[in-house]
Amino acid sequence: MFGTLVDVQIDDLPEAKAQQASQAVFARYQQLHQQLHAWRAGELKQLNTAIAQGNTRIPVSPALAGLLQHAQHLSVQSGGLFNPAIGQLIALWGFHREQFSPVNFQPQQLQQLQAQRPAMTDVTISKDAVASRNRSIEIDLGGYAKGYALDEGMAILKAHGVKNALINIGGNVMALGQHHGRAWRVGIQHPRQPGAMAALDLPSGWAIGTSGDYQRYYMKDGMRYCHIIDPRSGSPVQTTQAVTVLIAPQGHAGVLSDVASKPMFIAPEQASQLASTMGVFGWLMVDRAGKISLNPPMQQRLTWLNPETARHAQLVE
Repeated sequence: MFGTLVDVQIDDLPEAKAQQASQAVFARYQQLHQQLHAWRAGELKQLNTAIAQGNTRIPVSPALAGLLQHAQHLSVQSGGLFNPAIGQLIALWGFHREQFSPVNFQPQQLQQLQAQRPAMTDVTISKDAVASRNRSIEIDLGGYAKGYALDEGMAILKAHGVKNALINIGGNVMALGQHHGRAWRVGIQHPRQPGAMAALDLPSGWAIGTSGDYQRYYMKDGMRYCHIIDPRSGSPVQTTQAVTVLIAPQGHAGVLSDVASKPMFIAPEQASQLASTMGVFGWLMVDRAGKISLNPPMQQRLTWLNPETARHAQLVE
């Protein structure tokens, strides 16, 4: 679901109860997958169609309205670098498909979309309706939905009496309780090598998420084009291989584990400032050349799995 693999691990609970709890999580995820899908029939698709048609007031469910309001807030907080309104650009580059392969389009198509400057600030959201003064807006919550699902999933597990669990949605991970009496241990994938380059213990309530150019991408003329689009240029980001963020327990920690890595991936030169603005506790970045940088809180929690990698990591205060 959500274009990736979902894994729910439950510890210290009878299997029947664990199955019941996990099934409740997956049922909710199936609802969200359908509701928030960017290009298949669902509530978000219906909303985008109505925006393109120029409808002035579009009824939506209170749940979707609240979600869009939060996404809009985070977009403003990121200075527009996190911009769910650029769905048409994402589709133009070929990422509204299950499989990714090179696409061809005319340069003027990109220029026309960029000239219309779709942004979440063009959207007006009330408790049960949406309006947009910009018909080029197509909302894509691919950078938000997995984190939202983390928060929803953890709430469901708690309601079922689960005290120890780990949810992993395509690299967005949140911990509850412990695993066999110890903190859950998670790995950080190397963007160009098989396996993890580092591991860390994830205490209860903490979340971690990675944005990378190594899963949703295609190669064209020797260049890598990934699904993360810079809203300033309208083109896929080619300056960064991966960004991992560590989020301390707070409201919407799962959402932040998904959203906060995107602006940092797009504007690596602003990494420290963006991390502070968006509530990121620790972060690690791999740039286009493979150079690794990270902040002290992340360094203190990491266990490097390759001494050579550790020697080349640069600490950023």
